[in-house]
Amino acid sequence: MSTPSSSASSARRIDMMRLLVDNKALIALALLIAVSAGLSDNFLSTDNLLNVLRQTSINAIIAMGVTFVILTAGIDLSVGAVLALTGAFAASMTAAGLSPWLSVPGTIVAGAALGAISGLFVAFGRIQAFIVTLVAMTVLRGATLVYTDGRPVSIGVSEAADSFWNLGGGYWLGVPIPIYMMFFVYVLCWGVLHHTRFGRHVYAVGGGEKVARLSGINVNRIKISVYAIAGAFAALAGAILAARLGSAQPNAGTGYELDAIAAVVIGGTSLMGGRGRIFGTLIGALVIGVLNNALNIMGVSSYYQMIAKGAVILLAVLIDSRAQK
Repeated sequence: MSTPSSSASSARRIDMMRLLVDNKALIALALLIAVSAGLSDNFLSTDNLLNVLRQTSINAIIAMGVTFVILTAGIDLSVGAVLALTGAFAASMTAAGLSPWLSVPGTIVAGAALGAISGLFVAFGRIQAFIVTLVAMTVLRGATLVYTDGRPVSIGVSEAADSFWNLGGGYWLGVPIPIYMMFFVYVLCWGVLHHTRFGRHVYAVGGGEKVARLSGINVNRIKISVYAIAGAFAALAGAILAARLGSAQPNAGTGYELDAIAAVVIGGTSLMGGRGRIFGTLIGALVIGVLNNALNIMGVSSYYQMIAKGAVILLAVLIDSRAQK
């Protein structure tokens, strides 16, 4: 027979384990930073830290959009292809002399439309999201090659091109613009998910679609909306990447969908839907960014980096599975 003191001790251990699981991404990030700082004196330099954040910004922006999809128990494999096609749109509009104040919003709308089309098939076609977005990825990759004729699309040399370049390569107060964009997207997503009715509905759909329908939630509208959001953020990332490179590459974004999903999973969002935080996604993206940077500093081959990244993803999924039980 358990005594009150042993029951209290057991409850404290359970609370401690839950706290560790809920903050596993933050703990992993702290450990990675500590190890990286020990391996290289240059890791904690301002230039390197800004470089890590800038490199992370693209994946973080995509991942925060994918978070909405995964919270509804969906998946989106097409975000990398959306990035490539919309990046080509942005570059071609800039080359034509269109102001970035028009080309970037137009690019985001195009990305949202592409995402919404996938959402329509998932919601009304009753087709698994994995299949829908896999097909979308293939189709959009082909469309990008057709649109670009398999060649890079340069932003050209003009006043519009200079302004557009600042989106990816510019600085403000000594900090790269993409970093500001990353934190702006984070604050926006955090506000939507945690302080709006739409955000509560996203969690409700992921927690139980049938119950959500019985509660009066328009599940189909929520599904279409989250895929549109993922497409919009992928398009924003595509514009930033094209601006930074000065051109849109036809094969841009290859593998980005896996990095985004990895960031979401490492950040603690359940692949079963209904549970997760946008803060965790941001930390998950930083974990991947710091890991890549540390491996580069150590001179580890990119082939082994892929293996290491896969191992980290598998570990995160295993921890999430144990936490569910």
